[in-house]
Amino acid sequence: MNPNAEFDLIVYGATGYTGRLVAEHLAQRYGVGGEVKWAMAGRSAGKLAEVRDEIGAPKDTPLVVADASDPASLKAMVGRAKAIISTVGPYQLYGSDLVAACAAAGTDYLDLCGEPNWMRRMIDQHDAAAKASGARILFSCGFDSIPFEVGVYFCQETAKAKLGGPAPRVKGRVRGMRGGLSGGTAASGAATMAAIQKDPSQLAVMMSPFGLTPGFEGPAQPQGTTAEEDPDVGPVGPFMMAVINVKNVHRSNLLMGHPYGRDFVYDEMVMGGPAGSVGFTDLGSLPGGGPKPGEGPTKEERETGFFDVLFVGIAADGRKVRVSVKGDKDPGYGSTSKMLAETGIALVRAPDVAGGIWTPGAALQGRLVERLAQHAGFTFTVE
Repeated sequence: MNPNAEFDLIVYGATGYTGRLVAEHLAQRYGVGGEVKWAMAGRSAGKLAEVRDEIGAPKDTPLVVADASDPASLKAMVGRAKAIISTVGPYQLYGSDLVAACAAAGTDYLDLCGEPNWMRRMIDQHDAAAKASGARILFSCGFDSIPFEVGVYFCQETAKAKLGGPAPRVKGRVRGMRGGLSGGTAASGAATMAAIQKDPSQLAVMMSPFGLTPGFEGPAQPQGTTAEEDPDVGPVGPFMMAVINVKNVHRSNLLMGHPYGRDFVYDEMVMGGPAGSVGFTDLGSLPGGGPKPGEGPTKEERETGFFDVLFVGIAADGRKVRVSVKGDKDPGYGSTSKMLAETGIALVRAPDVAGGIWTPGAALQGRLVERLAQHAGFTFTVE
């Protein structure tokens, strides 16, 4: 962290669909220049001012011009903040220089990345530099993968209290969710597919549950690719975000020193079988392959959305705990924008966390659970 910085947080990409929602959350909850000092950043000063006025942020909200294609502008921005929140994706196209700049400068970095191939490349390239500079770099600070990563953490804390130790087997089961897809999410998926076609070696990272744990390979994990009958919850089907979330949960376990055990087994599925197995709108069925970057669900769709994820922890002797994590807005945007902002605040208020490329849950643990419950509409329940 850059302790003498002018701002706690700079929201980079504040004129985009999700960036605007992050800025709106900060403006509504914290104002400007109060307990959280933050600024909006993007390519165009005019567009930033327009968005500032549209979201009702104070006129004196600081605006910072920075562009992914201009490394000098990124470096200047990074020097002014304790943490950069980046919503400028696909990250494999626009994020690499910013991560490098933050790792070099000792500035914290948070994003919404669901692109494991790129995340693995950043871990390999910048983890050592971030450790040396003190920069804490956190990928996947949205619906992928915070509810799942902190959900497993909360399940394991519950298992320690009720079963006398962590559960070697945890199931993540999506019980219900309603939400739309943004153009940014669609573009990230397309960029990942294109990258794998160009460099098939990236497929190994995508296919392995341990793709984000360099040097560690745990036991075989359930595939979760076909509908089945789960004795604990009934019919289940594949969950499209498991491919990223499972990797982050295993990375979290590794970063914390394997508190869930080195033989930990985890999977995610959607309850209700194949009918519920897509979760979000099916990309292929949308005209033109989905929304364009900058587009996404309406305000009403965000407000009426929700998510409800059940976690079942199973001890070696078969005893079980059940916990749930719920969110009060649509998962991908209404909830994600609050998660990203609040994780950023939690991080800059945690000077004891060492530098390196973290997962949000491993870096912040119980502090993040508490903050999400207080400020981001999360409910954590032991069932």
